[in-house]
Amino acid sequence: MSDETSEKPTDEYAPILPGAAPSDYERYLRTDELLALQKTAAERVHHDEVLFQTVHQSSELWLKHACFEVATATDEIREGSLSAAIRLLRRATFGMRLIIAQLEMLEYMSPWEYQTVRRVLGHGSGFDSPGFRNLAEESPRLGEAFSSLLDAAGLDAVELYKRGREFEDLYQLAELLVDWDARVSLWRSHHYKVVERIIGAHVVGTQGTPVELLQHLPNNQFYPWLWEARTSLTEAAKLED
Repeated sequence: MSDETSEKPTDEYAPILPGAAPSDYERYLRTDELLALQKTAAERVHHDEVLFQTVHQSSELWLKHACFEVATATDEIREGSLSAAIRLLRRATFGMRLIIAQLEMLEYMSPWEYQTVRRVLGHGSGFDSPGFRNLAEESPRLGEAFSSLLDAAGLDAVELYKRGREFEDLYQLAELLVDWDARVSLWRSHHYKVVERIIGAHVVGTQGTPVELLQHLPNNQFYPWLWEARTSLTEAAKLED
């Protein structure tokens, strides 16, 4: 056997993906770019800017993922792939749970020290969040796709719940839409309470919006007809007593 054929690579697990990072893990996840998105020590005006940016940037990533799953689930519903849609919507709703949970990190900020951070936010506002906008665009599309399914089956929401065992996939989808709607409302509610806890309820936000306006956002529903079905079912049950 020649020396050429007997030679072994010096490191068979050396990086093979394109990029300059020392490992494929870093190249695939683009960690150099990701970890450079936060302010440097020289740029920060306060220690808590790292916390503030980390929470909001990771929220945008989770919102991007959740909206991606909702959009794909919508397409699956329109193509009749209900099991696939159910799986994707479970991912999306769990993603919202993670977003809600990490808001608690902001509760560890001092309301006085946050005022230093607030001065460098410019006119930054959660209303300008790309994730928030995408959520508001994709959620109604999901509701429309599901409504079309009910129409095709000759059902309304009340009838679906009464006959759920006959239409298990439709029932599971209905509950996931309610779950998604509920998680978004809980996120809005928790966000309001965090804002109230840090800067107060009777002040104006960084974009000139009264904080009190946030208090009413949790009452907005994407699928009110699914919530109203509960009332109708309760009333129908009373008539049977």
